[in-house]
Formats: sequence, C-alpha cells, structure tokens
Amino acid sequence: MTVKRMDNVGIVVESLDAAVAFFAELGLRLEGRAMIEGEWAGRITGLADQRVEIAMMVTPDGHSRLELSRFLAPAVVADHRTAPVNALGYLRVMFAVDHLDDTLARLRGLGAQLVGEVVQYENVYRLCYIRGPEGILIGLAEELRRRAPE
Repeated sequence: MTVKRMDNVGIVVESLDAAVAFFAELGLRLEGRAMIEGEWAGRITGLADQRVEIAMMVTPDGHSRLELSRFLAPAVVADHRTAPVNALGYLRVMFAVDHLDDTLARLRGLGAQLVGEVVQYENVYRLCYIRGPEGILIGLAEELRRRAPE
C-alpha cells in the first residue's frame, strides 16, 4: 500500500480569523496556527519567498483536518471561490453533521448562504451545499439512518 491516509484538505482564504470562526461554529477545533515561510517552504510549493499564515482545524473525531491558509506573499493570483460545482479542478469539502437544520441556522448567522436547496436522498441522507466564508463551497450531509455493517 502506498497511501496511509489523507492528511488534510487546504483552502486559501483572505481572512483567516473569519474562516477559523466559521469552521469552529461548524464543529471543527483549532489545532494550531503558524507562519510558514523560508526557503524550505518555497521549495515545496514552487513559490519562492512565500509567507503564509496557516490555521489547522480538526474534526471532532480527530481523523480529518482542514488547513486554512492566508498568503501574505506572494500575492494571490487566481480566485475560484465563486466557481460552480461543475468547474474543472474545483474542490468542495463535505462534512457529516448531526442536525442539518440547526447547523444551517448557526452558519447562516456567520453569513453562510444555501446554494440550491436541502434535498433528501432516499431515506439515507439530507444534503445541501452552502457558500461559507468568502464564498467557499461546502457540502453538508445528515445521515438519516445507519447502514448495516458489511
């Protein structure tokens, strides 16, 4: 086996504080913040002289992480935040939640907007997409019943 696990998903934001507050309200915990800079970092990303402030958020189960990054240098060169869900290379993050309606109400208080509508897939899930901080596309899924173990 080559891959042991998926370590994290990264999202670049303009306001790190707003993004941290939003994902904390969703239920993620701030694991830490750091400034990433120096020659070694530029060798990884191909961006010489980069200076990036990051915040690592972790899901309640401790298995998944979201890395939020705010680039101070070099300047951001593209903006994909408002791309539709069928845009090539566009990523969205899907979170499983306990109570979709309650979660939506809390996140709307932080500016989240429903993209389409909340739909039910059979008797298994209630699902929706929202635009979170800075237009980031986020999926929410409430499991309606547990699947039988395989």
